[in-house]
Amino acid sequence: MTEGVPSQTCAFTVEYPADGAQPASVRAVLAGPWLVGTVSAVDADVRAAASDVRAIDASRVHEIDTVGAWVIARLMAESGAVLIGASDKAQRLIAAVQDARPQDEPPAPAKPLAARMVARVGENVIGAGAGVLAILSFLGALLSALGGTIAHPRRLRGRALIRQIELVGIDSLGIIALMSFLVGIVIAQQGAVQLQQFGAEIYTVNLTGRLAFRELGVLMTAIMVAGRSGSAFAAQIGTMKLTEEVDAMRTIGVSPTEALILPRVLAAVLMMPLLGFYSSIIAIVGGAVISAVTLDIPFWNFIARVQEVVPLRDLWVGVVKGPVFGLIIAMTGCYQGMMVSGNSEEVGHRTTNAVVQAIFVVIVLDAFFAVFFSEIGWI
Repeated sequence: MTEGVPSQTCAFTVEYPADGAQPASVRAVLAGPWLVGTVSAVDADVRAAASDVRAIDASRVHEIDTVGAWVIARLMAESGAVLIGASDKAQRLIAAVQDARPQDEPPAPAKPLAARMVARVGENVIGAGAGVLAILSFLGALLSALGGTIAHPRRLRGRALIRQIELVGIDSLGIIALMSFLVGIVIAQQGAVQLQQFGAEIYTVNLTGRLAFRELGVLMTAIMVAGRSGSAFAAQIGTMKLTEEVDAMRTIGVSPTEALILPRVLAAVLMMPLLGFYSSIIAIVGGAVISAVTLDIPFWNFIARVQEVVPLRDLWVGVVKGPVFGLIIAMTGCYQGMMVSGNSEEVGHRTTNAVVQAIFVVIVLDAFFAVFFSEIGWI
């Protein structure tokens, strides 16, 4: 190296005592420019010597940047060595890097399995309690808005209600018809296969008609509406909540419950009985078509037979379930949408929750209705 000209290469050496021992006097000597483009040449040596070094001599480092300071700070942290001879610039950079380095905290000792289970159960119970209170608060706000609308009908947003009726009801007619038609075919075909073993395939009409009106028509419609409209409610309101449109509505004196939630709930409650009846009719048509093809039962004879064997109370059972299912679906979707906070990922999470919870509650309520109507003799 030419006298008086700084070296352009990064250097790292370790000086051991002459007797070969490794006492506290083991020293690492740094030289040259410790920059982003040079420290890679000595990084492996620095890592290998970290356990031996007790002092770091940086007096020969004539140039340093953040990367070089980070390598020196890492060596100090791993070896516990002290820094000597560093320039003011190097000391400032190394101190700044040390402050920015994450401090590894010792892991907390694992609790016993029984304690963890009790803690998890407690957290779930507390979370469930908070969820119940939030749902009750949401229901109270909805009832308050409904009461205000009944007292002052002009507060009802008619255009919003009609728009939601179109989205929930009219726009879903096609997919519900296709689903119901195929379900009716499956019920009639599978029922006929079993009843033929007893020579009673004529009772396929009874099976298809009663099952469509009483159970599957409104239940399958509710599942379809939950997946289609319930998810849309959660996503729409959740996006508005995320973009602070809901807060803006409150700021200008508009109730989000009256403007956003009430029209959706009313639309679902009004349309579900009609969609359930429509689904039941299409399912019976599907059963009549497959019966005409496979059982040689004429289409119109099948329809006439349905009128004879299906009691009117089966129709009313489906009609009674419809508004309840619609209320559950709309409330779940709107509630999950209003709970969105944080980031856009939360919208997807809440939308999924809305669909899953709505379908689960609908199926549970359907089982409850089956037991209830059986107890009162509507079977």
